[in-house]
Amino acid sequence: MSEALAAPAPPPPLYPDTPDMAHLHWCDPGLIGRVRLASRAALIVLALIVCVPLYYTWRVLRLSNPWPKLFLRLVGRACGARVSIVGTPLKRNVFYISNHLSWLDIPVIAGRNGSAFVAQDGIKSWPVVGWLCKLNDTVFVSRGNRMGIAGQINELRDALSETWAITIFPEGTTTDGTSLLPFKSPLLQVLDPPPPEVMVQPMYLDYGAQARDIAWVGEETAPNNALRLFTRKGSFPVTLHFLEPFSPADFPGRKAIAAEARVRIESALCASVGRDPAV
Repeated sequence: MSEALAAPAPPPPLYPDTPDMAHLHWCDPGLIGRVRLASRAALIVLALIVCVPLYYTWRVLRLSNPWPKLFLRLVGRACGARVSIVGTPLKRNVFYISNHLSWLDIPVIAGRNGSAFVAQDGIKSWPVVGWLCKLNDTVFVSRGNRMGIAGQINELRDALSETWAITIFPEGTTTDGTSLLPFKSPLLQVLDPPPPEVMVQPMYLDYGAQARDIAWVGEETAPNNALRLFTRKGSFPVTLHFLEPFSPADFPGRKAIAAEARVRIESALCASVGRDPAV
C-alpha cells in the first residue's frame, strides 16, 4: 500500500502583518469588472477633457474657478460615492480637519467644499495625479523635513489666503474607519497664532458599512486600491459630517487645537459605530 502524498505547504501570506485585510487586495475581476473599470475610467477622462480647458480659461480671465470642485465631484460620483451632507460647511477663512480612510476622501470632500489640501510631497511626482493636485492648489509637505516646517507653514498661510479653505488629515495616514490615530500637530502651527478671522471646522467622513472595503490600509498599493474601487459593484453612501466650528484663538497652541478637533471627530465616529468615546 503506497503512502499518501503529503499535501503541499500553503504559500506564506502576502501581507503577514495585516492578515485581516487580505480580502482588500485586488484580483482579476473578470469581464464584468473590466467593463466597470473601463466605463468609470471613461467618465473620469471625459470630465477631465471638459473641465481642464475651462479651468485654464477661467484662470486667464481671473474669474473664481469652479472647475476643480466640479471635476472632483464627478470623480467621486464615477467611483460610486453618493455623498450626503450633515451640518453646514463654512465657505471661507476655514481650516478643515478630517479623519482619513482613502485617496477617495479628496474628491468626496473637495467635491463638496472646494477646499485645497495638504499632501505628502511624494504625490507631486505621480503621473497625472500630481498635476491634478497642483490644479487644486495642493500644498505639498515632507514628513521627514523637520527643518523645513517654517517654509511649509508659510506655504499654508499663502494657500489659505488664496483658496480660503484648506483641508488637512492630521492622522498622517489612513485607517479602516473604525478608530482614529493620534493627531500630528506640527502643521497646525499655521494656526498659532491664527490668521485673522480663520476658523477650524472638524469633519467626520463616514463610509458606513463599506468603510473597510473602501479603506486604503496596510501594504496595499495605490494602483491596487484604485482598481478595487473602479471594479466594485454598484455605488455606496458616504456621509460628510461638518461638525461645529471653533475659533483656534480660544485654544492655547497647536496641540490644544489638534486635541479639540480630535475629540469632536472621535465623538462623531463613536456615535456612528455605536460605542463610547475613549476617556
